[in-house]
Amino acid sequence: MDVQWEEAGWERLTGRVGRRRLPVWDCTVGLVVGDDSVLLVDPGSSVPEGARVRAEAERLTGRHVTHIAFTHGHFDHVLGGSAFTGAEFHGAVGLDKVLSTPTGREELRHSATTQGLDAAEAAEAADLVVAPGHPVSGERTLDLGAVQVLLANLGPAHSQHDLAVFVPGEREVVFCGDLVEESGEPQAGSDAVPGQWPAALDRLLSLGGDDALYVPGHGAVVDADFVRAQRDTLATRFGVSKA
Repeated sequence: MDVQWEEAGWERLTGRVGRRRLPVWDCTVGLVVGDDSVLLVDPGSSVPEGARVRAEAERLTGRHVTHIAFTHGHFDHVLGGSAFTGAEFHGAVGLDKVLSTPTGREELRHSATTQGLDAAEAAEAADLVVAPGHPVSGERTLDLGAVQVLLANLGPAHSQHDLAVFVPGEREVVFCGDLVEESGEPQAGSDAVPGQWPAALDRLLSLGGDDALYVPGHGAVVDADFVRAQRDTLATRFGVSKA
């Protein structure tokens, strides 16, 4: 089974959890396989990319993706969502409103084209972007069948709507979104709230624990010590007390 995942370009993290680093922006997508349902964490950066991820997920699991979790609302993490017809979409409360407005969709299109996505693909994906119908305020548990996944609203921090995904198992796996980045410096754009970012990482660590595998939005899987170090770096960068 692991060989099958690796041949498809996926990294198997535990018996029920895998992830893939997508090309161009090195964005992570995650897959959690329950006995009854399948959760995908972030669906890619365009409709064609989302369709490829969907096809791979279905081939690896033998089932349709039933749930999508948006870790935040940046284009490379949401614009593939319309490829997952019939799935339930989850995101931090408020993201649903942003993705439902013409202004929000235009901002996504502009950001995607500025970062190099083909203009036609960006326009199509922004027009079709799916607003999460299941907003998360605080925490929510998804029962996928034999595995219960915790969705936790940790923002605003990297963005206005940061959501982390905690998956129990032989070793806990935490999908961090861009609250944690490994392949480059954490990015604080115009929608970031830098003063709250270190506290968001404190909560991430308190929920995930010392032994978890932490999956950044971009880059290799890291441990709790890496997250702590990045938290301290951010605190110094943004003038936030480390106490």
